[in-house]
Amino acid sequence: MKGQDIAAPDAEMESASRPDTPRRHRVSVVIPAKNEALNIGWVLSRLPPSVDEVVLVDGLSSDATVTVAQAIWPGIVVVDERRPGKGAALRAGFDVATGDYIVMLDADGSMDPQEMGRFIELLDNGHDLVKGSRFLQGGGTADMSVLRETGNRCLLAIANLLFGTGHTDLCYGYAAFRRHAILALEVTADGFEVETELFLRATRNGLTVGEVPSFEAPRRTGASNLHTFRDGWRVLRTIVAERRRPVGPATEVPAGTLEILVEPEVAEPQPVTVGGSGIRRQAID
Repeated sequence: MKGQDIAAPDAEMESASRPDTPRRHRVSVVIPAKNEALNIGWVLSRLPPSVDEVVLVDGLSSDATVTVAQAIWPGIVVVDERRPGKGAALRAGFDVATGDYIVMLDADGSMDPQEMGRFIELLDNGHDLVKGSRFLQGGGTADMSVLRETGNRCLLAIANLLFGTGHTDLCYGYAAFRRHAILALEVTADGFEVETELFLRATRNGLTVGEVPSFEAPRRTGASNLHTFRDGWRVLRTIVAERRRPVGPATEVPAGTLEILVEPEVAEPQPVTVGGSGIRRQAID
């Protein structure tokens, strides 16, 4: 497995010496996981060669999630996160990731890592944040009940109305962003509403937000931790809170910036030394 493969030093120096050769941005992938031993291997094995670093944020799994990940991706960074919630896990991963670009990806196999090139392309073209959409041409979902779809569309309509935007998806966690731009937003959400907070806060602060089509498959094994009504209510509260949140005059924008790519269908964490492959860190409570 590729893991930490990089270009030879001489090749890197030669490339850097050419003024017309753009520097390739380092890509970190942050994956929150809890008891995903049967799924994480599929996800890691499909990561594209452009990935330089993988940060696995483990929610104190009781299975072999970490062991499997370390076997497939030598050099993986493992963050032990004690706080519950997807948002808390992602924020811990963002703090540790070192790439210029950060891609957030689920561990259950519902998101295809090989779609990542679409996201990176828009970042290379100047976008600050690129989010996947299941409702653009070329995207889709095989993992959404009628109730969930209805709730998603209602929440999306409310967000678009309040923010004057034309987003096509709001509650989907496949996204990529420029590290320096997004960390400055100081996202605070702990649960599944983290995606909504991230997207809307970026929009409200005048960052360039793009969408690309993405297909959501059913999780490969196991049961989801998503609770339709509880998490839907948290998303609604986040929408309202973000609309009320004060934004400085230098960054306030009336309608946000959204671009869509439509494709054809086809405090510093403290290191903890452990045995085995990979680097392991413990998130600060």
